[in-house]
Amino acid sequence: MFIDMMVEQETGRLLSREKTLGRWRHGTLLQGRHRCPFGPYFKVALNTRTSSTTYPEPFASRMVGREKRPLGDIFELSNFGVNLTRLIPGACSALRHAHSKQDEFVYILVGCPVLITDQGETLLSPGMCAGFKAGTGNGHQLVNRANEDVLYLEVGDRTAGDSATYPDDDLQAALDNDGEWQFLHKNGTPY
Repeated sequence: MFIDMMVEQETGRLLSREKTLGRWRHGTLLQGRHRCPFGPYFKVALNTRTSSTTYPEPFASRMVGREKRPLGDIFELSNFGVNLTRLIPGACSALRHAHSKQDEFVYILVGCPVLITDQGETLLSPGMCAGFKAGTGNGHQLVNRANEDVLYLEVGDRTAGDSATYPDDDLQAALDNDGEWQFLHKNGTPY
């Protein structure tokens, strides 16, 4: 049996169906409470908690309108993380940043965000993806300038000893031994 998941373009709802013996049978809407017929290895993605930002002020308030659902945590993944992220109109994915050791990847499900990198701006649409290799210093960010929500998957590894630079802000970050981000001004003083 295989599980196939898709997002309804009109509503952004996550749907599933299962393939058994070569035939498709529509599954359950993965939203709200329901009985999951797919067994113990399939978990309900949209019932997970949302995560808030770890940025200090004045940066945390700039993340209003971003909702992250840490899907990888549901399955206790430790080598990489997966988030289902929603951006309301006007929201951004993060401050524009670049990682020293962690690769990142995004796949657009719904909506048309603008990807901002050192090379400029690129309009993305559903089915498009972008990857950000660690150590390049190329800062990146998604911004929702449209009038509809954006929904995307983001994947990143959890390499110890990572750090991040923020080319547009007085901020730098380092991942400590407990996996928590420590934020500093560019001159090294803590927030």
